[in-house]
Amino acid sequence: MAYDEGLSERIHEHLGADPGITEKRMFGGISFLYRGNMAVALRGGDLMVRVGPDATEAALARPGAQVCEMGGRPMRGWILVAASALAEDEALSAWIDEGYAFAAGLPPK
Repeated sequence: MAYDEGLSERIHEHLGADPGITEKRMFGGISFLYRGNMAVALRGGDLMVRVGPDATEAALARPGAQVCEMGGRPMRGWILVAASALAEDEALSAWIDEGYAFAAGLPPK
């Protein structure tokens, strides 16, 4: 599955030159990791965001958010945000920041 390269560039612009950020091809798209922990990933034109189990319910109340599934199974603590909800830079930035904050709270790998 290809990913949206324009959306990838927008993520790059938001994250800047943080030396803790790395990219890795995963899930048929591209993932952005902070100190080895995945924060967000692109799956087609949609954004997977690692919010953690405790923030899942609140995240699902936001526009375009749904439980992320892999192989038909829900991924605990992950949200899939529809591309249509990411058109505005402010919305995309908020999701990136949430995934980044969760990954930053984990021990480095």
